[in-house]
Amino acid sequence: MQYIAFDIETTGFLPRVDQIVEIAAVKFAGGKPIESFSSLVNPKIAIPPGAGRIHGITDEMVKDSPLIDEILAKFSDFCTGTPMVAHNAPFDTEFIKADIEKFETAAPTSVILDTCSMARKVIQGCPNYKLGTLVAHLKIPVNGAFHRAEADARFCGNLFQIMIDRIYRAGEAPVIENLINLSGTSTLKFPQVLKTFKQLDFLAQL
Repeated sequence: MQYIAFDIETTGFLPRVDQIVEIAAVKFAGGKPIESFSSLVNPKIAIPPGAGRIHGITDEMVKDSPLIDEILAKFSDFCTGTPMVAHNAPFDTEFIKADIEKFETAAPTSVILDTCSMARKVIQGCPNYKLGTLVAHLKIPVNGAFHRAEADARFCGNLFQIMIDRIYRAGEAPVIENLINLSGTSTLKFPQVLKTFKQLDFLAQL
């Protein structure tokens, strides 16, 4: 099964108020990462000290980085057509969704699964279901710092593969509808704003 794990880092916790400072996606095939997309993002606002202490991203690091509206089309191209997974997916999705709607950009059409919700049903005996706790509990090799987008996307993708291996027998193809139900994300999708506007422009010409 191919899938894409994605993650963002932000200036805070409020979509449409706080901003993305890093975005990454890692494509997996056969349980292994095969390709990645990653970029720092200039949020056009100062990064609060509290947020900076979490992810370690500074104003100096992002000052020459592209703006989010310059990145979203590339992110969409990388992700479209492949199931997507994220840890606490509603958080990441809402931030990206806010910018898709604001800038009327292309968006991934893929289904989105939440590894946090899945882990609560599949992984037993974990003290909590934070990504770092699950990585330690499952002894996933740590290559890269937590709370950086690409590293966290890789951790998330490894976690997802472990759960797939526990749910399905070797050689058995995962059923995406069952994974959506297990994830509880049947309504979690990126808006197709650009497509809608193109349709409206076409209708206006009739």
